[in-house]
Amino acid sequence: MRVKVSRKAHFNAAHRLHRPDWDETRNKAVFGKCSNPNYHGHNYELIVSVTGEIDRETGFVMDMKLLRELVAKEVEEALDHKNLNVEVLEFKDLNPTAENIAVVIWNKLRPHVTDDKKLEVTLFETPRNFVTYSGE
Repeated sequence: MRVKVSRKAHFNAAHRLHRPDWDETRNKAVFGKCSNPNYHGHNYELIVSVTGEIDRETGFVMDMKLLRELVAKEVEEALDHKNLNVEVLEFKDLNPTAENIAVVIWNKLRPHVTDDKKLEVTLFETPRNFVTYSGE
C-alpha cells in the first residue's frame, strides 16, 4: 500500500526575473514588474511530499521528524531571507522563476530520500500561483 505524507514549510526570499543577455526592454516585456532591478520578494509556501510503502515495523512512509529536519536544513536555511539571484549559488546562472526554484528544492532534497520513494515539491509563490515538480 503506497501512501503520500507531506510537510508544509515557509520561507521569505527576494528575486528578480531577468536575463542578462537581454536588454531591459525585452526583460520588461517578458517579465514585467518581476524584472525590477531592485528585486522584489515573496512569502513562499512549500509542500514537500514523499510517497512510498508503509514500513511494517514503524508504520511510517518516512519519519515526519526527519522530513521536518531535512526541509529545515536543505530549504529553509538555504533560502529563507535571501536574495536568490545574489546569495544562492544555484541561481548564479539560473533565472529564479517559481518553476526553477521548485526544481532546485527537489534536487536539494532528492539525495536524502530513498530511491524507493517518490518525492514531490509544490511551491506557492502567491496563494494563487504555484508549481509542482516530481522529477519528471
